[in-house]
Amino acid sequence: MLVWTRRGRAAVLTVFALIVLVVFVAPIVTVLAAALAGSWTGPLPSDLGLSNFRQALTGQDAASLSVSLQTALLAGGFALVLGTWAALAASAAPGWWRKVTDAVFHLPVAVPSVAIGLGVLIAFNGRPLLLGGTKWIVIVAHSVLVLAYAFSAVTAALDRLDPAYRQAAESLGAGPVRVLLLVTLPLLLPALGAAAGLALALSMGELGATVMVYPATWKTLPVTIFGLTDRGEVFDAAASTCLLLSVTLVALVALGRVNGRAALR
Repeated sequence: MLVWTRRGRAAVLTVFALIVLVVFVAPIVTVLAAALAGSWTGPLPSDLGLSNFRQALTGQDAASLSVSLQTALLAGGFALVLGTWAALAASAAPGWWRKVTDAVFHLPVAVPSVAIGLGVLIAFNGRPLLLGGTKWIVIVAHSVLVLAYAFSAVTAALDRLDPAYRQAAESLGAGPVRVLLLVTLPLLLPALGAAAGLALALSMGELGATVMVYPATWKTLPVTIFGLTDRGEVFDAAASTCLLLSVTLVALVALGRVNGRAALR
């Protein structure tokens, strides 16, 4: 908007396109090429085929994909419920208490995910909350990591919500529970859908905390991809990465359609 000449705009757009191409498009294209490659000894991959994808859809990789989906749905659901509840409570609390709540719920964003994983491992690896060696410790770690984003999305939506809707419902005799269920939550559906989508995407790709806490029986797909890469099986890792990306995109599109229909109602 600050560039007025046609040549200036063309130059800015060209630079922007080059940045997007190098930073975003090139890595994805390279991973896709590696997923299709049978070998890569020259500047371009060779022996292209779908054998790597067939391997990714069977055995350990397929099981890890299922684990990632289950973890993302459970962790996202927990984070959405808890984050919404905390945001609603904080909106009605005094100003100083709201600041404390914001700081506590945003703390996981300010520290490395590995530190979150270590904290969860120590906190839930002894009685009375002995979750170590179970899938639930992975779900708890993911829930902690995505909770801040769910809380932020709902809090921002509540700040933009016109209090006149709630006041009108209360003037007509609606109690707090009815106002919450029939007025506030329906108006928050777009924000809830966005929070759910963000939580799902973050959980599907999470690695740092998961490596610290996962048991052998509950290995997510990012952990499997990391293991494949560490062993030098780059082509198989690339195929699993493409699978992870595709499933995440499909889940986000499906969630967006469900959220859109709910918002229209």
